[in-house]
Amino acid sequence: MENFITLDSNNIAQEHICCAISDKKCTASYQAKKDWLKQEFSNGYVFRRIDARAKVFIEYGPAENAWLPIDAPNFININCFWVSGKYKKNGYGKQLLEFAIQDAIDQGKNGLVTVVGTKKYHFMSDTKWFIKQGFKTVDQTSDGFSLLVKDLSEYTAQPQFKDCAKNSTPVKDKGIVVYYSNRCPFSEFHAKHSLIETAEKRNIPVEIIKLSTMEQAQNSPTPATIFSLFLDGEFITTDISVCMDSRYDKIIAKAKK
Repeated sequence: MENFITLDSNNIAQEHICCAISDKKCTASYQAKKDWLKQEFSNGYVFRRIDARAKVFIEYGPAENAWLPIDAPNFININCFWVSGKYKKNGYGKQLLEFAIQDAIDQGKNGLVTVVGTKKYHFMSDTKWFIKQGFKTVDQTSDGFSLLVKDLSEYTAQPQFKDCAKNSTPVKDKGIVVYYSNRCPFSEFHAKHSLIETAEKRNIPVEIIKLSTMEQAQNSPTPATIFSLFLDGEFITTDISVCMDSRYDKIIAKAKK
């Protein structure tokens, strides 16, 4: 098994962050994710990956500082968590999760939480895998998101979604509304470039809302603060590829079945 390294404000400039390693068109968006990470390290955020040029990593931090509309006092929140390619089914996922669990124990946390799709959503962790690791569903939204918890101690305040996310209401009920943040190195490029071109080609009005602060993200109408697209007031997808002209119609049609 490869060694693991932890990124911090001292080494992040030199180290890669797994996603978009070779995607040159997302260079600025990739740097925006690094800048976001550097800012969040001071809030207790952790980015741990294998010491290799691969997409095998986990991100987590105090749930109170999560860029998500959740209430989970004294929990660790797991954000992005990805094991890809030849590294799958070799124990890397369990080892990365164990790092988070041990940190939670060392910090006296009540447990771990994570937001997933009630069914599999793009750019979100594998719900079934988490359930196999001892997580349980404690809350859900009307748009198909679940909040999972792994208990490490007894507690009285059950983690839950904030009301703003349980019954999401986008800014307008006509056209496209997108919410995104720099939590992902793909989101800004495709939201601000690909989607604009795609919407203009179809003569669809579009509003793009960047979640620029923790407070904005914590009061978002969607738990998918990396990227969420609404169409005519209806939540459609977390799949950033919907922004692309070649993918838009297929994804929208599938979502509306």
